Amino acid sequence: MAKIKDSEVEERPKWDNKAEYLLTCIGFAVGVGNVWRFPYLCQIYGGGAFLIPYLIALVFEGLPLLYLEMAIGQRLRMGSIGVWKSISPLLGGVGIASMIVSFLVSIFYNTLLAWAMWYFFHSFQNPLPWSQCLVNDNLTGYNEECVKSTPANYFWYRETLNITPDIETSGSLQWWLVICLASAWCVVYICFIRGIKSIGKAVYVTTTFPYLVLTIFLIRALTLPGSTDGLVYLFTPDWEILKNPQVWLDAATQIFFSLSVAFGSFIAFSSYNAERNNCERDAVLVGTINSATSLYASISIFSILGFKANSAYNSCNEENILILTNHFEFSDQNITVENYDQRFKYLNRSYPGEVAGLDLRHCDLQTFLNQSASGTGLAFILISEAVIEMPGSQIWAILFFTMLFSLGLSSMFGNLEAVLTPIKDLNLLPKWIPHELVTAIICLISFSTALIFTLGSGNYWFEIFNGYVGSLPLVIVALFEIIGVIYVYGMKRFSEDIYFMTGKKPNIFWKACWMVISPLMLLVVLVAYVVLQAQKRPSYLAWNPDYELFPKTESKQYPDWVFAIIVLLSLLPVISIPLVALYKLISCRMKKTSARVQHSP
Repeated sequence: MAKIKDSEVEERPKWDNKAEYLLTCIGFAVGVGNVWRFPYLCQIYGGGAFLIPYLIALVFEGLPLLYLEMAIGQRLRMGSIGVWKSISPLLGGVGIASMIVSFLVSIFYNTLLAWAMWYFFHSFQNPLPWSQCLVNDNLTGYNEECVKSTPANYFWYRETLNITPDIETSGSLQWWLVICLASAWCVVYICFIRGIKSIGKAVYVTTTFPYLVLTIFLIRALTLPGSTDGLVYLFTPDWEILKNPQVWLDAATQIFFSLSVAFGSFIAFSSYNAERNNCERDAVLVGTINSATSLYASISIFSILGFKANSAYNSCNEENILILTNHFEFSDQNITVENYDQRFKYLNRSYPGEVAGLDLRHCDLQTFLNQSASGTGLAFILISEAVIEMPGSQIWAILFFTMLFSLGLSSMFGNLEAVLTPIKDLNLLPKWIPHELVTAIICLISFSTALIFTLGSGNYWFEIFNGYVGSLPLVIVALFEIIGVIYVYGMKRFSEDIYFMTGKKPNIFWKACWMVISPLMLLVVLVAYVVLQAQKRPSYLAWNPDYELFPKTESKQYPDWVFAIIVLLSLLPVISIPLVALYKLISCRMKKTSARVQHSP
């Protein structure tokens, strides 16, 4: 282990108490992805069946990586760059890679807070602005784009994003999003102004509040008509789908990104701990709470989506009932939602020609349940639509978007800490520059760069950053982390450090995971990811009102120059790993050559 000066240890800040540390770690791990990404994967991969590969990935990949980061950060008491440099100068690039990824993620992730803030402000209106279409400019009817799609779609794509029809059409800066983005960065800065002292106090609210809202939503959602349809849909296992290799790959990547390992944030947070702290218990606790939260959120989300699907199904049937009632001149209540299927079969059997000539919709509950979405669509379109149907919709909208903001804010603490701690540990800036100013500069640079997401094409760029910045680079970083600790620092040495910190050496399970299982799983995920990406040209879904199949989104391939940026975003963060190693090897060789020349006669 690298020697650390006593003065450095004494000067290093510490958490006021264990609760602040755990809440910060939980808040960073539990993010917006727990609310939208996990439910989506459960839905498309056989409901309860998906939990099997997910739990396997948690036990053999997620928890060992989390434990390793917490232990090495606590023992060496440095940020990500300092830790890897002290283990071996050749690994210095691993810490730089983590810092760059965290910086890039924080740039786009805070845009979520801006969007949540925008929806929060509009949640006080009655009726909610995404509940009905607006009148067109000529005051002759409703807005055509809104009528063709839905009010919720229109509010998201036009009123919020003012989205362009493709990524090559940039559009202008949307001033309302610029204001929301600036406000979001100001909130982050205020929470960060005194480092872990102010973060530790903020997490009491930002980490606990989402659980309160999720519980309120769960209680309310379970009482809504149709909620059981959503839960049955979520938990009905499709065992055949486990034969699909893509399920196992997505489960491995989901638990990896859900826990937020390889960012360097857990290393930074743990470095502020006391040296003798049970980091094994902390890792298991944080990892378990993170996964349990994903499942807990899924129950709430799918109860609400079941209610929404049931409402849409009943509305569909009511439209058909009205058409049949008018055509056959039935009295009111002759055909009801309850007896619709029976009456329709009778009419179709008795008057097949007439029924076939009517413009009846095909109403299928399963079809409406299938209409889910991942990513931003789940939060800002489907949930906002579902909220409209709930009594007291303004209250539920305010609660939901406040929860989203809290989830995003607590995750931002980890992203920004993984940038600031290495800067401080490496003394990259003069010590006379106060921490508050350094934080302000980082926030200002991030805000300026994030303005690209407030353009008309901003959502397309958001999806690029979301899809590529935090994928391949993090897998590579995690692989080097395990190799660095277990095979460079040494398993024996690491075990002794853990014994010093916790009072017991790691058991055979942890050793087997660190030495064989986890690196092997990471290698498989890395190779599978690269192979899958190489087989297809990246594409995106564009919102184009002129598209012939509108309101469906139009699938388009990225132009060559955007594809080049995608490759750059995937490789730029990790290029520091071989470059630093090469630089250190050349420097070492030159020093040896110089020393040999000086000692030669």
